Amino acid sequence: MSDVNDDYVAGDVNTIDDGYDDDDVNENFDTAPSAATATAVLEFIATSLAEDPSAVSVDVSERQGKIILSLSVGANDMGRIIGRRGRTAQAIRALVGAAGARDGVTTSVDIVD
Repeated sequence: MSDVNDDYVAGDVNTIDDGYDDDDVNENFDTAPSAATATAVLEFIATSLAEDPSAVSVDVSERQGKIILSLSVGANDMGRIIGRRGRTAQAIRALVGAAGARDGVTTSVDIVD
């Protein structure tokens, strides 16, 4: 039997890379979990739906252990983002929630005017 560390080669594809070096220290890591995937998904969907993609902005905040993503779009794009009876907004929230789960966080999307 071989030992687990016998054939280790730096950069081996079979090892787990968490993206952090041991020397990297993020003081806010425990208090402010990252929702990078959820934010990117929300920005992508909103800019794809909007007539004026330059007016799309996403603000990230944390409230009661939940990541709140506040989406702002142009006045003319509000109806496109919300959709009929809120169906588009509901679908956006579901997709962003799944992306947040990938990051290990609970997300909420607020559409602000």
